Amino acid sequence: MHIELSADQRKALKARAHPLHPTAWIGDKGLTDAVLKEIDVHLKSHELVKVRVASAERDEREAIMASICDQLHATPVQHIGRILVIFRAKPPEPEPARKRKPPRSAARKPGVRKPAAREPGERKAASRKPAIRKPAERKRAGSAAQRITAVRGAAAAPAKGRARTR
Repeated sequence: MHIELSADQRKALKARAHPLHPTAWIGDKGLTDAVLKEIDVHLKSHELVKVRVASAERDEREAIMASICDQLHATPVQHIGRILVIFRAKPPEPEPARKRKPPRSAARKPGVRKPAAREPGERKAASRKPAIRKPAERKRAGSAAQRITAVRGAAAAPAKGRARTR
């Protein structure tokens, strides 16, 4: 039992299958249960599968393709040489059950207090930002030459445009 594909659907599936490599090989022993199981696993995860058949007769390959499609409820897409392309749509995944959000009051972390309400006209408490430091108290910044200039004064810095001596 397989669905019939329209020409446009078949064309789109052929285009999707073009870059794929065969995921299953059917050898001299023919279509075994292990090979069918492997094809089924790939169809579940990828929808589209390429299968390589070692059989030399075209009629045998067509019978193998029909057998695969009947047993796995898949649809034949293409048969070129020893490569079979088979498609089976993924079943729709059930939607995960939605979790209910707790009420906002219960969502708070334990031990975290709500800020106290202020009286009308009451000022907000002063912010706890550190006082601005004087330039001498600031952390060192910039290049080594800038730090030397800051520590020793402008006289220790080399003048601009002069070449340094060794």
